[in-house]
Amino acid sequence: MREYRFGTAMNCIDGRVQEPVSQWLRATYHLDYVDVITESGPDQALLSGAETVEQIKSKVLISMKLHGSSVVALAGHHDCAGNPVSKEDHWEHIRRSLQVIRLWNLPMTLVGLWVNERREVEVVGG
Repeated sequence: MREYRFGTAMNCIDGRVQEPVSQWLRATYHLDYVDVITESGPDQALLSGAETVEQIKSKVLISMKLHGSSVVALAGHHDCAGNPVSKEDHWEHIRRSLQVIRLWNLPMTLVGLWVNERREVEVVGG
């Protein structure tokens, strides 16, 4: 049986950004599949409180343990209804959320992503 390579995307519920993030992750990390954890404004959600953080973390752990996910991405995007702030504020939220995820000490590559107004993916940090 072939073993598939998985990654995990913590992405917004906004359907406009699902495919660009998944395509970028598959191409960049040579993945077969991307597990998607959706949240309205995930870059802000990870800063909103322990309960939300634990819910998201439990889903990342499922992807990691059951699918062998090797990379986890946190994505923010232009024109986000769930976190309606400037690009600069999004980038700051992504950076701060990456710090939260780092505290989980997961054996996964971590990357922050921004989907701009042209639906292009930019790397915020890792």
